[in-house]
This record gives sequence, structure tokens and C-alpha cells, in this order.
Amino acid sequence: MTRKKQNFNRMTPAERMFDILNYVFMCFVVVVMLYPFLNVLAISFNESTDTVRGGIYIWPRAFTLENYAVIMQYDSLITGFINSVLRTVIGTLGGLFVCSMVAYTLSRHDFQGRKFVSTVIVLTMFFSGGLIPTYMLMRDLGLINSFAVYIFPLLVSAWNIIIIRSFMDTLPNALQESAKIDGANDFTIYWRIILPICKPVLATIALFIAVMQWNMWFDTYIYNSANPALTTLQYELMKILQNTATSAGIDATRGGAGADLIKRVSPESVRMAISIVTIVPILLVYPFLQKYFVKGMTLGAVK
Repeated sequence: MTRKKQNFNRMTPAERMFDILNYVFMCFVVVVMLYPFLNVLAISFNESTDTVRGGIYIWPRAFTLENYAVIMQYDSLITGFINSVLRTVIGTLGGLFVCSMVAYTLSRHDFQGRKFVSTVIVLTMFFSGGLIPTYMLMRDLGLINSFAVYIFPLLVSAWNIIIIRSFMDTLPNALQESAKIDGANDFTIYWRIILPICKPVLATIALFIAVMQWNMWFDTYIYNSANPALTTLQYELMKILQNTATSAGIDATRGGAGADLIKRVSPESVRMAISIVTIVPILLVYPFLQKYFVKGMTLGAVK
């Protein structure tokens, strides 16, 4: 602290003013980034009738758990949560493995069809078959009403392949050449040498895939809506939001406290509670991947 004071005292007035303005600006950025999340959190814990009055900022004025109680009354929520976790874990690991293998193949300069395959992969980012042909393809492959429809169609991503390949292109060729001299085959080089060095880009892609898999609900609606055992958390939360917005709420056959409870909440309050439920798992995972976002893992790899 004393050294910082000495450095600050040695600064010119212009340098001091720059540091002060820099700190003020960064504090402003932090407030702008945190306020939306805190506002959503406050509304999710605030009574619906009080929320309609407005004026809720970062602290609930009338604390309640009714908004979350409405969500937890659905029995299928647990099944959806388990399926969402499974598809996120399996889909992320599978997507990383497949995309990194394709990227490694395209990064090899001795691969004869490198330019042609790269062009075909890039073209898929601009053109797609559309919803109906995709559904017919999933039907012909026997993926309808199956858990596999959450995994196989999303294994390969052109964008992820390009990002991983761009990172692998920066790696020195001497790594692979020295491994070949020692007798390593292509898969050994990929698994034991290339992948450990690619931890930063793999962690970034893993976060992208995990967020995508976790937030997906439309594929459940299209392919597996007829099978309650294959429902996902996002799909169930979407149904809850629709039921609340249309004042249908919990099935009329239930009646009782459940129907009275959902009448006391507003669609906005339930929407905020759903947002918190979907965001928290990603917030728990992000700190473990953040340290890998910085590049520079290859420094000193080749002497």
C-alpha cells in the first residue's frame, strides 16, 4: 500500500487524472454489468402484486418464495433437470472430441483434401436444409422420441471447428515432427500432445457448447414432446411460463392451494424466477473455465 502511494505521488497531474477517470469508468462498467442480474434476482424474490407497482431495483421490497414455489410444483421438473444435465455433459464432451478431431485433421498440412473439406464445412454456416427436411432426416434416422436426438445432430459445429483449427494452426510443427521421430502415431499426437496444449480454446468451446445444450428447448418440442421421460428443464420452464401467461396455471383438476398460488403470481415474476433457475448452473461452471481463456500455453513448448 505504501509503494502504491509513493507511485501515485510521483505521477504527474495528468497521469493522476487518467487513473482516477479510469477507476471511475471501470466502476461504472461493473455497475452496468451487475445491475441487470441483481434486478432480475430482486424481482424473482419479490411479491407479484408489489412488483406491479414498480420501483424494484437490486433488493426485493416484499420478500417471498411464491414465484419459485410455482415452478417447483411441476413434477416433471426433476426429470427435465436430469435430462438437461445429461445432455449438457454428454453433448459437451462429445462435441469437443468430434470438433477437435476434425480441426486437428484440417490443421495437418499433409492432408490432401484440406481446402475442399474446409470449404464444405464453411458453406454449412450459410446454408441449411430447413426445419422440415431436418425433421424428416431425424425421422429416417430413427432419432425421434430418443435421447440421441439431443446429442448426434449437435456434435459437429462449423464455427467450433474453425476456432479450434485456428488455434492449432498457431502451434509449431516441431511438436508433431519430434513426436513422429519418437514413434508416435497420429492419434497419439492428437491425444497426448495437441489436446493438452489446446486447453484454452477447448475450455472456451466447452463453455459455448454447454450453454447451447443447457438452453435448448426447441428440439424437445419438435422431436420429444410426446415422451414425458425425455423432457428437458428448459422445455418444462417454457411450458410453465406459457401456463402462467395465459392464466391457465396448474391443471384445473388439481385446484386447491396450487391453483390459488399461481393466481397470486404474475408472468413477469415467474419469468424472472425461471431466468435465475437457468442462469445459476452456468454461473457455477464458469469460474472453473475462466482461467483457461488466456492464451499462451505454448510458450516454451519448443526449446
